[in-house]
Amino acid sequence: MPTADRGEEPVPTAPTAPTARARARPGAARRGAPARLWARAGVRVRSTAAAVLVLALLVGTGAGAGLLVLARQVRDPLATSALVQARLVRVAVTPGALAGTDPAALRRLEELVGADADRGSHVQVVDADGRVVTASAALRGLPPLVDERPGVREASGGVRVLPVLREREGQERWVVVVVGAAAGERPYAVVAAESTAGADHTVRTAAALLLAGGLLVLVAVGVATWVFVGRSLRPVEAIRRTVDGIGSTDLDGRVPVPDGDDEVSRLARTMNAMLARLQTSQRAQRRFVADASHELRSPVATLRAAAEVQRRHPGAGAPEEFAELVRREAGRLERLVADLLLLARADEGALAAVRAEVDLDELLESEGARLRGATRLAVRVRTAPARVLGDPGQLTRVVRNLTDNAARHAAGRVELQVRAEGGQAVLSVADDGPGVPAAERERVFDRFVRLQDSRDRASGGTGLGLAIVAGAVAAHGGSVRCTDRGEGPGALFEVRLPLAAAAPCTDDAVDDDDAGGGAVQPPSAASR
Repeated sequence: MPTADRGEEPVPTAPTAPTARARARPGAARRGAPARLWARAGVRVRSTAAAVLVLALLVGTGAGAGLLVLARQVRDPLATSALVQARLVRVAVTPGALAGTDPAALRRLEELVGADADRGSHVQVVDADGRVVTASAALRGLPPLVDERPGVREASGGVRVLPVLREREGQERWVVVVVGAAAGERPYAVVAAESTAGADHTVRTAAALLLAGGLLVLVAVGVATWVFVGRSLRPVEAIRRTVDGIGSTDLDGRVPVPDGDDEVSRLARTMNAMLARLQTSQRAQRRFVADASHELRSPVATLRAAAEVQRRHPGAGAPEEFAELVRREAGRLERLVADLLLLARADEGALAAVRAEVDLDELLESEGARLRGATRLAVRVRTAPARVLGDPGQLTRVVRNLTDNAARHAAGRVELQVRAEGGQAVLSVADDGPGVPAAERERVFDRFVRLQDSRDRASGGTGLGLAIVAGAVAAHGGSVRCTDRGEGPGALFEVRLPLAAAAPCTDDAVDDDDAGGGAVQPPSAASR
């Protein structure tokens, strides 16, 4: 066994892709946890949460915008008042008032400033050196409120935080306006401050009311959504419980249909229609299995009985009769199994797998010739060029089954016809027998169906011929129906198939009216 050199050090390998994926899974799992929780929550929870979240977003946005507008509305008057007060004081700032040489001007300045009594607005007059020349009684002894020194007749302002008034007034936020003034050649600044305590209280009160009202609205909407969605889903839950209790043996159950024409009621009706289709399909399947078992049991029982007779009484009958019986019953059994397999292929949609051009007029003429040779019926054949695309074997089986059915029930006459009509080939087979009652004309195409006047197998067959016709015609994109013959008693079976190409509809149809055993009509030259 080869070994690695001891002097070589192992080279570290990169982690494999599965290891990297395994390391990435915890993060992916964590990222997907909210999505999984949301998916596991029911429709009721998701609907309530979505409604509450959307409403909370709308209420929060609206409340925020409203509070901003309210704050501006209640603070703008404060700014206007402070600006007016500052401008009045600016007019009163004169050299005589500041120097005290003009008692009247000094008295007016002190009244406007509020040096003797608090008038609500706090005013300071500050010189260029930052010294407070005069101030309101509430601001006496305090340094300048702001450091701004605008030019003469200029103004600035806004909501400010004034720490110097925190301890004295207990309020930090003020609307402050600074206006530039001049007394002689010396510049001054007039500072006017208005408290925002009232405005802030109003805004806080409005915010509290909006918060309480918003919470109440969210709770009310959440409860209403929970209740309404629960009531809306109640019929769905009833449908689920009903469907969950329906088994394969009791498909006759139906889900409750709520009143109205909304999505839930339409869902209930759709579920009932689906259950009805399943029940019909199950009944047809059970009936098909029972009938197939019965039909298969009959030839097997015949063969078994014949074999038992031969075993117990070897010389009771001629060997040729026994061989003929076995041959006949085996052929019948073979045909029955072939028919069942063909119907199984039809159920799987596997018919008409071969597509080739088929002349229906030639098929009909051949079948007419076969009937003349095999029966004593009067067979009339009328053909016109009619070419279709399909499986030749299956289309031959369609024509054969229809003609055999007509020959089995005809009193003395069978009429075969094919023509082109509106882009379709119309093939009709009629007989002058007892006909098919109107109530049975749809049921005759079901499997193992024999009419009451033809229940014996010698005349009624196995009951699969017309079912094979319906399946094969449907696989070729056509239709088949049973109706009255129109002229006297009898039945008419009409098959419509799409034409392979636009064949001209001509009146020069070939008419072969034979009373029985006449010459065989050659295939139509036009159809070739």
